Amino acid sequence: MDVARQAGVSPSTVSRILNGTAKVSDDKRLAVLAAIDKMKFAPNQMAQGLKKGRSMTIGIVVQDISSPFFDETLRGVDDGLKGTGYASVIVSGHWNAEEEADRMRLLLARKVDGIILLSGRMSDQAVLGFSSQRPIVSTGRALQTRSALGFKLDNESGACMAVHHLIELGHRRIAFISGPANNIDATERLAGYTRALREANIELDQDLIVEGNYHEASGMLAMNRLFDTHQQFTAVFAANDLSAYGARLALYRKGIRVPDDISLVGFDDLPGSSYTTPPLTTIRQPLYDIGRIATQALLRIINGEEARGEVPPLELIVRETTRRVR
Repeated sequence: MDVARQAGVSPSTVSRILNGTAKVSDDKRLAVLAAIDKMKFAPNQMAQGLKKGRSMTIGIVVQDISSPFFDETLRGVDDGLKGTGYASVIVSGHWNAEEEADRMRLLLARKVDGIILLSGRMSDQAVLGFSSQRPIVSTGRALQTRSALGFKLDNESGACMAVHHLIELGHRRIAFISGPANNIDATERLAGYTRALREANIELDQDLIVEGNYHEASGMLAMNRLFDTHQQFTAVFAANDLSAYGARLALYRKGIRVPDDISLVGFDDLPGSSYTTPPLTTIRQPLYDIGRIATQALLRIINGEEARGEVPPLELIVRETTRRVR
């Protein structure tokens, strides 16, 4: 109303200019734009969304809200939503397929316009079923339909890259702290570890593989189990950075120097990995980019455009926790 008064036109004329729904004279258009600029006016995007049958909200299903892994991805989502008028509703699936499905139904009941699913345990078939009701973009899986898109990184190749780095430094006895056996990413990283050894003609020693659960405490416990069984090794590959942090603490408490005595490699390149002592060599997942690109792809689907998007590849980041065998 204030803009209309300032421009000397009716409120409906202002609405038509903002929405582009009808032609108006150049004089009126210029008058309205000048009034908007003078009054620093911003249209009510929520109201505009409701007129189009939209809630202007995006649902996001994460697995662990406390994890820095998801923090970095959510930062990308947040930046992807800036200036769009959309707000996010974040829920957690806690790595449980039934709970993830329940959270998906909750978001659908709240009439979100689309959903970003960050990893998880639900089957592809279940995700595609939900996508018949609202567009979905998911990480950690390969999907490509009109209403569903998945971004899947090559975990096996990333793990292979990490182990090859250690092999190139002369390491032959390389311990592996894996992720949980029922996690597809962890399974793929184990496959990358074994592939790298095979390609280098190094015999696989099952006693050097200890299962963790992707948390710091499990990395520390896994490292201690290796010590308790008196295994001989010169390097450790941890399936994620958090496990590497725990392993580093166990090594410190044993008086073992990194990398002088044992080299250590992680996977993820969390923000804190640049600031460990010493800074951690790791495989960089483009976590921020994944969140931002997934958000942009979802908004395209919502607007009736083609479901597409491409994230950068995994990358070896060499810092100060690895060195050549003496």
